[in-house]
Amino acid sequence: MSEFVAGKLVLADGTTFDGLLLNGWEGSGEVVFNTGMTGYQEVLTDPSYAGQIVTMTYPLIGNYGVNPNFDQARRSFVRGFITAELCENPSNWCEEGSIVCYLEQRNIPCLCDVDTRAVTRKIRSHGAMQGRIVRAERDTAQVVKEIAGQVPTDLVAEVTTPEIYRIPHEKPAPHVVVMDFGIKQNILRSLSLYGCDLTVVPASTDAATILALNPDGIFLSNGPGDPKMVTYAIETIRQLLGKKPMFGICLGHQLLALALGGDTYKLKFGHRGVNHPVKDFSHDRVYITSQNHGYVIDESTVAAMDVTVTHRAVNDGTIEGMRHNRLPVFSVQYHPEAAPGPDDNVYLFQQFNDLMKGGC
Repeated sequence: MSEFVAGKLVLADGTTFDGLLLNGWEGSGEVVFNTGMTGYQEVLTDPSYAGQIVTMTYPLIGNYGVNPNFDQARRSFVRGFITAELCENPSNWCEEGSIVCYLEQRNIPCLCDVDTRAVTRKIRSHGAMQGRIVRAERDTAQVVKEIAGQVPTDLVAEVTTPEIYRIPHEKPAPHVVVMDFGIKQNILRSLSLYGCDLTVVPASTDAATILALNPDGIFLSNGPGDPKMVTYAIETIRQLLGKKPMFGICLGHQLLALALGGDTYKLKFGHRGVNHPVKDFSHDRVYITSQNHGYVIDESTVAAMDVTVTHRAVNDGTIEGMRHNRLPVFSVQYHPEAAPGPDDNVYLFQQFNDLMKGGC
């Protein structure tokens, strides 16, 4: 039987938000918000949320239950989950359990009955910040000291695959080496669906090992954290440039920019949700996209990278896609594979396949 006790969210600046804490489990991480109305299970299992406490802005979470097919990784890497209302009695034709049982089975700290509008407004005004979900009786000043003592870590090392594995295609297909910085399952499914034979390698794999696998193309996956902390991957990508066609998504997009001599910076509160409009200049149209990132490419360094900006966020004008002017290399900041979100942008996987057929 689930137990809810009085709890609170404490932010690094001492701000608190009251709620009910599932089983009294505490957790700490960067507090962010996601604006999606659906897809809570995919959010919980997206490795890009490693090290974060995710606040869902939609007021009712769990109404359609959970299903193992929606999981995006081998386990959840979130440090906490915050909701306004948590549904314990879901109703949906494909549900195989409740969100409450799902959280309990995975030991995910959850604070519900929270004024999530107030949390979101705080983050939008003051920026994403570190926080802790704790029991109500915990001394706030002491919790703030604990938050201040947290040290940044390489989150990619936490989420990447520990070993190389294969996902063969049923027919002869271009061979893609996937650098796993925290890849979602639906990206792998999308690559397979669009005709790729896959070898997935750990984030720390060096360039020589990757080239020895004789790929037709190299894919740079999504993942969590500050791209500048993943120095080993930046160097590997730099050594691979020009050797094989390359496609990057999200963190892979940022790492590619750094390898090309560009720079990145942290957004005030990031882009996280399934309804972000992006202008695609090559098709002269706006697509609705799924996004989950806190860092973007610095506009002032585009010239140094020798790239053309292909996509921009409609809301704030930040770079959402680029293509190298001389090399068979391109990337996007958003998630074309969705899960959750719209699948308007899956054409990019076919674009990658076509690029590989053209070779280097």
